[in-house]
Amino acid sequence: MTTRRQILSTVAASAAAVAAGLLQPDRLSAQAGAPATGPFALPPLPYAFDALEPYIDAQTMQIHHDRHHAAYVDNLNKAVANYPDLAKKPVEELVRDLNSVPEAIRTAVRNHGGGHANHTLYWQIMSKSGAKEPVGELAKAIDKRFGSFSAFQDQITRAAAGVFGSGWAWLCLDQAKQLAITTSPNQDTPLSMGHVPLLGIDVWEHAYYLKYQNRRAEYLAAFQKVVNWDIVSGRYAKLVA
Repeated sequence: MTTRRQILSTVAASAAAVAAGLLQPDRLSAQAGAPATGPFALPPLPYAFDALEPYIDAQTMQIHHDRHHAAYVDNLNKAVANYPDLAKKPVEELVRDLNSVPEAIRTAVRNHGGGHANHTLYWQIMSKSGAKEPVGELAKAIDKRFGSFSAFQDQITRAAAGVFGSGWAWLCLDQAKQLAITTSPNQDTPLSMGHVPLLGIDVWEHAYYLKYQNRRAEYLAAFQKVVNWDIVSGRYAKLVA
């Protein structure tokens, strides 16, 4: 399992590469996903690296997507290389039923498959141009479940702030199709618990450390500014239809 020290070492090394001009930070347009070396592929970032400035900086986005997410994809491909039946399945199906994954690669699929699924959602639900609050049926469901959108924001922010070490905070649909705020360590995904994630907040330090250092609370406040509630609300509408 990737340790916190290894993650910070990777961030530091990547930052040094930028300083040396190796990552060309002036190229702010998001590049296409890396060529697949197996059944799973790194999806392209759906916007430019600097699209979420000033809330999430371009350098963090480039390293996070092109280095960290890419590593999860590469390691997942390595894990399933000798299991052609597993290689045919979507990553969501793999992590939803980890007990069906051979024990020899189960931890790798849990970590790297979870990392791939989690980050794929994370990129999709962020934008500065989307709705700033839930719309439609999700807006009603949040008011009913949490009392108000503001109360929901406070609750999920507290959950994310309380994650010890690395992990995620989630807005999910549980097995009864009720909204729930949950957290998970490392790259564990709600899919493995029978939940469907609508929104995920990455609180691994590589998601914010270059800009916010140890000030996780500032990152969480900034993240709220870039949630694309059109996308999140659309996901909810499809799931409850």
